[in-house]
Amino acid sequence: MQINGTKALVTGANRGLGKAFAEALVARGATTVYATARNPDRIDIPGVVPLRLDITDPASIEAAAAEVGDLDILVNNAGISTNAPLLGPSTENIHREFDTNFWGTLNVTRAFAPRLAGGAILNVISALSWYTFSPASNGYAASKAAEWSLTNGIRMELAEQKTQVTALALAIADTDMMAAYDFPKIPPREVIAMALDGLEAGAFEVIADAPTANVKASLSGDPALFYADIPAALFG
Repeated sequence: MQINGTKALVTGANRGLGKAFAEALVARGATTVYATARNPDRIDIPGVVPLRLDITDPASIEAAAAEVGDLDILVNNAGISTNAPLLGPSTENIHREFDTNFWGTLNVTRAFAPRLAGGAILNVISALSWYTFSPASNGYAASKAAEWSLTNGIRMELAEQKTQVTALALAIADTDMMAAYDFPKIPPREVIAMALDGLEAGAFEVIADAPTANVKASLSGDPALFYADIPAALFG
């Protein structure tokens, strides 16, 4: 689908990839771009409509859907990482990750899906949908694996109403979530350009960087070989 002339909504648009998505949608000619966040006062993007949306709060989702009405493009970008191991002292933070990354994405999609006939949904997943590399990322990885499956499922369920569903998978964009990691990182605007190009082309998935492409390709092989040397498997 073509972005020019559309009405779009981006979750988690106050920073990082979400902010870059909202800016890029405006630049590509979207007529109306709703930039959402728990606190819309933190949104400072020219040309957008700031809107309160807490994707973990059903009442907030319902209010946003009622205000927006019909929609052409939904970008499910909002997500959290809490550094939660699966076998740590508490599951509280794992629940928080699933409440945002899986349930929040699903509930926002459910609210807007009837308004998106002939439109498109773009879900931001992760290379960690397909592997794990440290205990501190395991809760997040599990939630993103669930979001990948969710993305494939809603694509099938929305095919009849001709709603396109695209996944953006990436590993190392230069955002505050990745600030602690000493890897070469892709600028958010480059990631978003690839994602929106893929959306316009009707792609099922957009793979944003080489490590993500490498881990996706490894899924058909012996996982023991991948996990024997993860840095080499990711970066070559």
